[in-house]
Amino acid sequence: MTSRVERADARSGDVVPIEAVLLDIDGTLLDSNDAHAQAWSDALREAGYDIGSEVVRPLVGMGSDKLVPELTGIDAESEGGKRLVERRKEIFAKEYLPAIRPFPNATDLLDRLRSDGLKLVVATSASDDELKGLLEALGDKSLLEDATSSTDADQSKPDPDIIHAAVSKAGASAAACVMLGDTPYDVEAATKAGVAIIALRCGGWGDDALAGAAEVRDDPKEVLEKYGETLIGRRLAGTANSDVRRTGAADRPRRSDEGQGEGEKSHAK
Repeated sequence: MTSRVERADARSGDVVPIEAVLLDIDGTLLDSNDAHAQAWSDALREAGYDIGSEVVRPLVGMGSDKLVPELTGIDAESEGGKRLVERRKEIFAKEYLPAIRPFPNATDLLDRLRSDGLKLVVATSASDDELKGLLEALGDKSLLEDATSSTDADQSKPDPDIIHAAVSKAGASAAACVMLGDTPYDVEAATKAGVAIIALRCGGWGDDALAGAAEVRDDPKEVLEKYGETLIGRRLAGTANSDVRRTGAADRPRRSDEGQGEGEKSHAK
């Protein structure tokens, strides 16, 4: 699949160098979406809302500022809304987080991206304190050094605020970034921010829901195993090939007769 960025590159005859990969965590690197849905359901039922996890599940990936009013009609910034959000975090941290595991090859993929010189920046709707626990479950707390969370954005996904913040932290242009995400909210937020996104099915959404992504892959394992075929691998290879095209003629040794007129060539012979 060819992305909009690649089509623009083809028209211009150049390739925008890829400098950074923006990372969603839940459902993308960690198998945690079902646990989040259950934690929300538990907290909601404690508060008197009989809402099952199957109702919550399609909304996982939204920020709590959008999910709470969607499910209850309560403003997430109201006292009741804040209590609900905090109780959900407590339940998740105590009851579910200890069992959360990374998807296969998730950390291997991060190592590969780093080895290619790409800057990794987390772009999540999770809060700062929750993000620390998630990265411990992932086994890569170094990602905290370059992470954006709910505190960095006025509006959560699917608004693009968090993606804009992550692009800024990467120190790159939106066109020089690629995102890895798993929800329709990731796709919408990245697209609004002008960032091409690889959407992963492992978060629980099918291809129709992820329409608009530059490409769709199963999980981190597939991205790693087919790395050269992915948008990231193609952009890396395209940049290298573009560099060769730009420098090749200038660097190539010049023949003694190159640049001479036809008569001069005969004389040189």
